[in-house]
Order: sequence, then C-alpha cells, then structure tokens
Amino acid sequence: MTHKKKHPWYRPRHYLHFDQPVGLKSAQSIVASPCRVSKHAFYPLISYKVTAEKVYKDPGTNNLKKKSKERPIAYAAHMDSQIYAYYSHLLSQKYENKLKDLGVTDSVLAFRSLGKSNIDFASDAFKMIKAFGECAVVALDVSGFFDNLDHAELKKQWAYLLDTNSLPDDHFAVYKSLTSFSTVDKEKLYDRLGISIHNPKNGRKRVCTPSEFRDLVRGEGLITSNPNRYGIPQGSPLSALISNIYMLGFDKRSHDFASKHNGKYYRYCDDMLFIMPLSYREEVEVKVAEEIGSVKLKINTDKTVIREFRISGERLISDKPLQYLGFTYDGESIYVRSSSLARYSDRMRRGVRLAKTTKIKRNRDKIQRGIPRKELYRKKLYSRYSHLGKRNFIRYALRAAETMGSKSIKKQIKPLWNRLIEEIEK
Repeated sequence: MTHKKKHPWYRPRHYLHFDQPVGLKSAQSIVASPCRVSKHAFYPLISYKVTAEKVYKDPGTNNLKKKSKERPIAYAAHMDSQIYAYYSHLLSQKYENKLKDLGVTDSVLAFRSLGKSNIDFASDAFKMIKAFGECAVVALDVSGFFDNLDHAELKKQWAYLLDTNSLPDDHFAVYKSLTSFSTVDKEKLYDRLGISIHNPKNGRKRVCTPSEFRDLVRGEGLITSNPNRYGIPQGSPLSALISNIYMLGFDKRSHDFASKHNGKYYRYCDDMLFIMPLSYREEVEVKVAEEIGSVKLKINTDKTVIREFRISGERLISDKPLQYLGFTYDGESIYVRSSSLARYSDRMRRGVRLAKTTKIKRNRDKIQRGIPRKELYRKKLYSRYSHLGKRNFIRYALRAAETMGSKSIKKQIKPLWNRLIEEIEK
C-alpha cells in the first residue's frame, strides 16, 4: 500500500514559502499530535491576486464585451498546509456523517468527494425540473461568501460538527489561524528580499531564513492581519470544507423547507437552487433571505433569477432559459452558456496569434543562423483548442453533450473546428 493511500491528507508541496517543504514523517509528527498542533505557530499566508476575465454580450448592442475581476488567493506555509490538510481529512469524515444524520446528503454539491463534476450536477438539476413538470426555479447567490463568513457562527458550527460545546485546543488553534489570519503580499515580499518574480527558486528552498523573517518581514511591517470578525482566506486546504461546515444549519433548514412543499434544494458553494411548485416562487426569496440573515450573510439580489416552467402541449417550456453551473436549459434543450463559447473563441484567437508571433521571432533567429525555418506548430494548438486534445473546453463540452444527451451542445461546438483552422490559416 502506498503512502498516498495510507495518508490521503499528505502530498508533497514544493512552492516557496517561509518554511521548507515537509516530508511525511515530519508532517505526521506534528499533525497527529493534538498537543503539538495546539501550540503550533502558524506563519502568515502569502497572498496575490488573479485576474479573471469575463466575456459577455452587451444586452443593448449584442456585442461581446470583457469585464475583469480580481480574486485574492492566499497560500499557507508547508507545515501549516499539512496541518490544514490533515484536519480537512478528519473533519470531512465527520461532515459526511453529519450530512447523513441531517438527511441533506443530496443537497450539498461542492467541495465533496462525490465523483461528479459540474456537468453531472447541472444534468441532475435539469432532469429534476423535467420530472417536476410545471414548477418555479429560484437561483440565488450569496454576496462575498468566503469574505463574510462570521467567525462566531463558524466556531459554533465547527463545535456542532464535533458534538461538543467548545472546540478542543487543537481544533481551536486551527480555527484561530483561519479567522485571525495574517497575509504578506507576494510582490512586496519578493521585492524586499530581492527575489525574482520570474525565477523565484534559483536554488532556494524557502523565501527567507527565520532571522530574515523576523527582521525584514515582521520588522518592516509587511504583515497585514485580518481586522474583522468575519472572513476566511481562500486557498488553504481547509477553507472549502469549513465553508460547508459553516452552512450546516442553513442547509438543513433550506432542505426541510423545500421538502415540506414537495420541492428540491441544491447548494453549490455560494450558488443555491430551489425547484418548487409554482405557488411557492415568491415565498422562497423571503424564506432564504430570512435564513441567510440568521447566519450573518446576505443574498446578492442582483443575481437572483426566477424561472417558470410550464407544460405547453407535450412540451415543457420556460419563460426564459435557466442558467446553472455553466449551462442553460429551456425545458427541452440544454446548451453551453454563450459566454463560455465567447470566452473559448477569445482565448483560441489569442493563443493562435501568440503562436504565430512566436514562430516569426524564432524563424528570424533561424534565418540569421542559416537554419531552415519551421512551420507553425499546429499540434499544440490542436491539443489546446480542438477535440484532438484531452483536457480542454471542447472535450469538456463533448463530455457534457454525452452526459446530458444534448444534441444542442454538439451543434454549438461543431463550427469551432472550422473557426480554429480559419484563424490558423489567416
């Protein structure tokens, strides 16, 4: 039996941080000792921002537009990450048992080892709507989910999961590290330590020595602490699970409300979906706003969507298509969201143009050195942007079409091969 099977929480981590990478034996000596965990000094997280581009159609002009959104990411030191991973493993088992006890196993979709993907979850929801026939579907979104998790509520739900009135010392230490967390901006850190952002390792095994951390990082005020009584960092091996733990009471009450009225409730992280009899469409919004307020969160009303599905002849039709987890459903056909297709086309064009620019630069160098020029390396482009690849958007869409039995998705992606070839041959 491999170490991975014996210790599913452990995996080697080789990124740079304030401490060195940790082997299994060293990690186990800490994580398996509640006493040592309770006394462990957690390092600050190293933080940076990723920019996600959203491609969408302007409702007025129908033209494609782009909107950028920055998302903060923070990653923990090596030993800290092993502790988080270990406690994620311990708590996951208890969490799954609690879901069964509460009868809400089918309602919580994200951050669980279910062997399913967004494709399966969307497919299941659309099949449920089809089985309901006439119904109202209410989709709601929590505002700033991870950033607004209330610390007192999290502590209460964590203790509830452990069937205790208060957290044991080791669990409290882990909880405290993820609520009273501190961060160091990666760019400022690397700049102060003279580390290249493009070649940071360069023989290093850690960002700095303990004395440099004390004098240059802590001493020069690079550490920023979370001043609020709410919010947890995204990116630790435990963050996703404790967001689910936080919602235990809410999930139970939402599930019971939907079931009481012969409806269905699903939650995927901060996205909630209620499939209800038509007469309860208005009541859902009121009930969810009340319940989400009880756990110190708010609904982003700008993203609330209500769709009515009605039977017309032998067909189920909706007043407007429902968007859910990257797909749209109108009662009969399932499609990939148009914004996903637009984003693929944009990335494909930029990828092809970059490949052409790279080819021209390299061929200039080859000509100067008397080496024969090379044609555009198409194989990599095909791998990234066509059905010939193994892991890309086209393969994802084909898998969705197969799982959902959707001819509509196949029709959507059929022209994309020709568009790729046209872009390559321009």
